[in-house]
Amino acid sequence: MIRKFTPQDEELFIALSEEFYASPAVEHAVPRGYHTRAFAEMMRSDTYLEGFFLCDGETAGGYALLQKCYSREAGGMCLWIDEIYLRPAFRGRGLAREFFAFAQTLGAARLRLEVEPDNVRAIALYRALGYRDLPYRSMVKDAP
Repeated sequence: MIRKFTPQDEELFIALSEEFYASPAVEHAVPRGYHTRAFAEMMRSDTYLEGFFLCDGETAGGYALLQKCYSREAGGMCLWIDEIYLRPAFRGRGLAREFFAFAQTLGAARLRLEVEPDNVRAIALYRALGYRDLPYRSMVKDAP
């Protein structure tokens, strides 16, 4: 089951988000304030960022965040699967596949994601779902 975050979910989201950022699936941890600001943004509006729990029955086994932008290259809205995390005990149950199927129903022209190069299990899943490598490098510059 996929369930959108509600205001009562802040502590659960922060706990799962901190687990994700402490895992080898990401380059580095982020300050706790980043988790709380992301949650506040999702509660303020779903214009830019939406959060969903990936549930096995009523139990949240993980979460996913979707960022929204317009992509001229894709000719419409692009949904970035900004984060997807499942606790180890919930992996292999089809929850990620269910989320990817759900994301495809949201009307985006393109779904996009990033993955650490050594996360071979995730890469295998993404390729099995039809995702492909882009032929260019992503670059970032953080605000001062």
